[in-house]
Amino acid sequence: MNRLQLIKSLVKKRNYKHYLEIGVFNGHILFRIPSTLKIAVDPSFRFTWLRKWGKTLLKPHNLRNRYYQKTSDTFFVEDACRIFDGKKIHIALIDGMHEYAYALRDVENTLQYLDDNGVIIMHDCNPVSADAAATFDEWQTKKPGTPWNGDVWKTIMHLRCNRDDIRVFVIDCDHGLGIITKGVPDDMLSFTPEQVEELTYAHLECNRDKWLNLKSVDYARTYFGI
Repeated sequence: MNRLQLIKSLVKKRNYKHYLEIGVFNGHILFRIPSTLKIAVDPSFRFTWLRKWGKTLLKPHNLRNRYYQKTSDTFFVEDACRIFDGKKIHIALIDGMHEYAYALRDVENTLQYLDDNGVIIMHDCNPVSADAAATFDEWQTKKPGTPWNGDVWKTIMHLRCNRDDIRVFVIDCDHGLGIITKGVPDDMLSFTPEQVEELTYAHLECNRDKWLNLKSVDYARTYFGI
């Protein structure tokens, strides 16, 4: 299972209409999601107007897409309240800046507008190596093509320590798909934000299953009924 397959399955199963994507890049995911209203947020879209219209001709549901070329922080300050007035987010993909502070803000801002039966999906929550878990500056010095997951995994930990109104787990596929839904968590962790900030990949490696609440693809299929 990858994030595209999961999103499409949930849209079909639950008839989700409103989709938010933070970190769109070249639109590989966005253009293939069949939701009625799709909100795309990225400070630097990596597709031309020609590609955009080509995708619209191939899949007319893209005609109603709304594009916001700005940071997600700016989007939530300037646009979110108006866009989601009277309509909630059914499903969101957060795949923006792969750093703890950025990812956490994206999740917390999205939760403000999430439908009670909605789902947030976070990419890159289970780094494959210490190199992949490096900071952005460190990653830029690595060999081209090195995967970069950053420390998004700390966002999962932060939420599991501080939010008793959401359920959080990570599917063990596609670099770790973080799942956030409203509800009472099965259990929580007990780290302060300062402690989470100081953790390293070596700590994660020794506690991966517990800290991330790591689940199999089969578990996710059962959880969502897909």
